[in-house]
Amino acid sequence: MQTSCRRSTKPLTDIPLTPLLTLLLVASTALAAAPGLDPASWASFRGDERQTGVAKAALPEELQLLWTARIDGGIESTAAIVAGIVYVGGLDSTLSAFRLDNGERIWTYRATAAIITSPAVSGAKVFCGDEAGVFHAVDALSGAASWRFTTDAKIASSPNTAAGRVIFGSYDGNLYCLSADSGAVAWQLETDDYIHGAPAVADSLVATAGCDGLLRLIDLETGTEVARIELGTYVGASLAVSAVGTAYVGTFGNEVLGIDLRQREVSWRYSAEHRQFPFYASAALTDSAVVIGGRDRLLRALDRRSGALLWSFDAGAKIDSSPVVSGDRVYFGSAQGTVHSLDLATGQPRWSFDTGSSITASPAIAAGRLVIGTAGGSLHCFGGKD
Repeated sequence: MQTSCRRSTKPLTDIPLTPLLTLLLVASTALAAAPGLDPASWASFRGDERQTGVAKAALPEELQLLWTARIDGGIESTAAIVAGIVYVGGLDSTLSAFRLDNGERIWTYRATAAIITSPAVSGAKVFCGDEAGVFHAVDALSGAASWRFTTDAKIASSPNTAAGRVIFGSYDGNLYCLSADSGAVAWQLETDDYIHGAPAVADSLVATAGCDGLLRLIDLETGTEVARIELGTYVGASLAVSAVGTAYVGTFGNEVLGIDLRQREVSWRYSAEHRQFPFYASAALTDSAVVIGGRDRLLRALDRRSGALLWSFDAGAKIDSSPVVSGDRVYFGSAQGTVHSLDLATGQPRWSFDTGSSITASPAIAAGRLVIGTAGGSLHCFGGKD
């Protein structure tokens, strides 16, 4: 592990407060409280426990590139933003922390293998898994290891946190629920195939779908499987769950599904008549629409109740980047390397930026900033003019 922060034997009162030390003192206070739905935070892959992909922070009409940082191995991980610090995993086996205001690197933690999961921040810890199957808990301020947990296969499932626990899936076919404090196993549930997507948590239930073609509902406290719903094909994306108990997900069967979790059934299926491509990106939810990108180059908005197509936008390249809604716009990246902003009501383009490198990561939006990484290893931060 490498870190730019060294401990001093002097008391804090005797140390001049550099801007970085001031930031860390402020962050220490903020991290003591759960970020919840704070507009200044984007604490996990899809922004909240239900994985809805909706930001509480507003963004300026016209975004400017404020800073760029480097992770040499490339970035597939979606950043987390909490208390003025950006956390992101790298394909070079590192988890890094940067200042949100200027992109200065605070610390670098070395994992066991490449990190494609998106970190989750809860309390004073950052959580992520790596491709060697090791799950890491790291001190959010210092970058020091807190604990590690080893599974039997790679971890591509981004973690979710709830009720003092951290939940994630593994390619060993298990869904794990660990104590966020110690890493002790609260429970684990064996499924019939790989788990790639992040679990959602809603109403004390964990919802997960994977390569066995099943959506499972699990009691968060006990790990007991409450129900399972046949989806008909395997799923690599994360479920997005609405407040009224409907889940939405794209599949590798070239469909988007609306699933009634109370009735335990698929309510509707959307399939493009002439463009049969899988959906790898996770959906974002509004009050009336499901917004999702596909490998057929299209970002679509579907009616939440019926699955009817509302509008589509051709990005010119496949979309594995999961869209994020902020205000009346939706933001996402494409394999062509462009970050797009569209009007949420019409799908009309409003802003774009060419990064020069393919994008798989999704936007993280907090505190008036948008942060997104590229396959080429650039971490971009956008915001308004000062």
